[in-house]
Amino acid sequence: MKEILVLGGGASGLAAAIAAAQTGGGRVRVTLLEQNPAPGKKLLATGNGRCNFDNLASSEPGRYFTAAPGALAGLLAAIDGADLPAWWEELGLLHRADEAGRLYPYSNQAADLTGLLLGWLEALGVSVQTGCRVLELGQKGRSYAVQAEREGKRQLLTAQNVICALGGSAGPQFGTGGFGPALARRAGGRVEPLYPCLTPLRCGDATLLKPLAGLRARGAVSLWEGSRLLAREEGEIQFAEYGLSGICVMQLSGLLAPGRGPQDPAVSVDLFPQWEEEALAGFLAARGGGKPALPFWQGMLDRRLGDALWKAAGLSGRLPAQLVPGDWRRLTHTCKAWRFGGLSLCGWKQAQTTGGGLSLEELEPDFQFRGCPGLYVVGETLDCAGSCGGFNLHWAFGSGVVAGRSAARHR
Repeated sequence: MKEILVLGGGASGLAAAIAAAQTGGGRVRVTLLEQNPAPGKKLLATGNGRCNFDNLASSEPGRYFTAAPGALAGLLAAIDGADLPAWWEELGLLHRADEAGRLYPYSNQAADLTGLLLGWLEALGVSVQTGCRVLELGQKGRSYAVQAEREGKRQLLTAQNVICALGGSAGPQFGTGGFGPALARRAGGRVEPLYPCLTPLRCGDATLLKPLAGLRARGAVSLWEGSRLLAREEGEIQFAEYGLSGICVMQLSGLLAPGRGPQDPAVSVDLFPQWEEEALAGFLAARGGGKPALPFWQGMLDRRLGDALWKAAGLSGRLPAQLVPGDWRRLTHTCKAWRFGGLSLCGWKQAQTTGGGLSLEELEPDFQFRGCPGLYVVGETLDCAGSCGGFNLHWAFGSGVVAGRSAARHR
């Protein structure tokens, strides 16, 4: 009977183990190794506990960050060919889409989706070894040998096929630590530099932001390199004492990959994206001169945010009635393009996923490691980070299903 080892019990590992057992039937024996007390720990926390597991636009290559967009297109096509919607239907998952195309379990509970996957592992006879830490991977004849440690004892497992689903470095609180990419590098693969992805941004001078910690506002955030606009995102902006957060900010973090991102990036915040700057300047000037009894920012912005904009525009100590046209233009420009430089990424604990990893150019279309027949690499170990909104789980589940099916058929 063919042996298939799945290293890691996150989203991609669970999908790979289930798909391999489904495809191989009684001809394969699938064993899943997971270092946590139970598989799916990180999966339980996704989507704020609701598990945004896919997106209706998940096939669009532009929704992913990678150094190899050409290779990405082919791998996404392979995932499309696996027909994930039909796979989920086969497993019995009922789901719903929200207005942005994000897919959730119908119950809105990540625990239900995780429980469904764990139930299928049991039903298909997959052997699950928890508390099992992978130490090394090597070859033994025509098979692969995996050294692992469980309950303080080392063990050696061999299999004709191995699926590496060991994740990346994001979320160390869930048991991740970058071992997947390190293992791929030791196996001779080219690994793109790792970086925290989908994470808040630290700003070099956050003095005016500290009083705003915890405040949220709707707006747009743009990423710049000098005067060149790189990207713009709209949504809810969250202010922190160290910088900026919120989904629209975290999306921009994916463009800050070491070695291929901007050398001196900056972000600008537009708190009135629906207004043209000239029209907003006229409105603010009329408001400041015509309604002296009304607190200036009331009904527009939180007073703390308004005070910070006033200071950023250099208007401290001055009343609205004292401002001249040039002052209103300066204030308006600050409202539309409040700029912050000295950017850096927040750490792994705050990152939703890992940027960088094993180059996609090292893979066959079925996620098999080139030059290593029967060895597959899937999920977050690879140099592919998706945008917020279910894209990372689409990649994880999809790559797992493709690799699992291929491993069961591989001779």
